[in-house]
Amino acid sequence: RAPALGVSLAECPGTSSAHAGRAAACQGCPNQKLCAAGAAATNPAEAAELRERLRSVKHTVLVLSGKGGVGKSTFSALLAHGLATDETKQVALLDIDICGPSIPKMMGLEGEQVHQSGSGWSPVYVEENLGVMSVGFLLSSPDDAVIWRGPKKNGLIKQFLRDVDWGEIDYLIVDTPPGTSDEHLSIVQYLGAAHVDGAVIITTPQEVSLQDVRKEINFCRKVKLPVIGVVENMSGFICPKCRNESQIFPPTTGGAEMMCQNLNVSLLGKVPLDPQIG
Repeated sequence: RAPALGVSLAECPGTSSAHAGRAAACQGCPNQKLCAAGAAATNPAEAAELRERLRSVKHTVLVLSGKGGVGKSTFSALLAHGLATDETKQVALLDIDICGPSIPKMMGLEGEQVHQSGSGWSPVYVEENLGVMSVGFLLSSPDDAVIWRGPKKNGLIKQFLRDVDWGEIDYLIVDTPPGTSDEHLSIVQYLGAAHVDGAVIITTPQEVSLQDVRKEINFCRKVKLPVIGVVENMSGFICPKCRNESQIFPPTTGGAEMMCQNLNVSLLGKVPLDPQIG
């Protein structure tokens, strides 16, 4: 569980530690009693169940950013489509943005519903080798608000990992909400039962976005989630008529390139603002 404000994640002993709920850093944490009682840790039977279900997943990549509106879902959708162009590969896209699920719209799947079979929930398929799961498929209307506290959101994420019948998967792409909170801690904890390749972190060039992305990189390091690299989205605008490039979001502090150099992470590439993507 997330530590209380003022307690750094590095000081938190973790839910599986023998010192959980008993360390000095646990004082004042709202989850202290839960941790001390062992209730916050993943149940061993539950962990085994998750491990069994995720055994058929070869590669798992989380798409993260501390900032909202930088294009995580757009990038996740394009990455899934890109990987699925190889028809020999099976790709799955899991949307764990519980309050703002935009993947159904982006994948052209609005109005689709999830079906249940004897082997679990069936994902919605865009192509034969590209399956999608999102809370958006469980809502009666795309305008419905999901007003849930952390435990219920965490329970749904667990259900997505445990109860969806993905079959054999080469790549599982996980689209996340902005921040470093409940959903992020949950997905890292639950996927800890299996192998996670790491995180691709999305930013835009301006300092207000880079500030939050630095927090996300520190989050990854604290929870021992490898950072595959950073993608700078909205990196200039290419005019479709004259092909000139304009900086809509000026990289006043050097953009993602400078941040990656300072933090010793890889810059995977830059994606311009493009009306075709829009």
